[in-house]
Amino acid sequence: MQSLLQAAHALEERVEEALSGVGLSSPKLSVLTRLVDAGDPTSLSELAARQCCVRSNMTQLIDRLESDGLVRRVPDPSDRRAVRAELTDEGRARQAQGAELVREVETDLLGRFSAGERALLAELLEGLH
Repeated sequence: MQSLLQAAHALEERVEEALSGVGLSSPKLSVLTRLVDAGDPTSLSELAARQCCVRSNMTQLIDRLESDGLVRRVPDPSDRRAVRAELTDEGRARQAQGAELVREVETDLLGRFSAGERALLAELLEGLH
């Protein structure tokens, strides 16, 4: 168990270090990716539910993303009391950069294993769910 936790921590550190190069963190990239996937402005409540966090945490994260110029708040057309998060062009570009950096970390990590080892690793990790 300890080895698995150490490996997860080391991987997380590598991803965070890579993302820092483009001014992102894993949580920021995750929200930007959700907004890219959604294609339309998304309510903060929906983002919080999909990220499995409370609304206040999502509000703070959106505050930081907005301050960075990566998202903007727009009115919710169906509820004038609510707002939605919308990607800016810079947010879309930064998400693409961040996703590419994560792919590079993944490629580097998985390149250390043979195809059979990668398949076994995937099977073992799937068994933990």
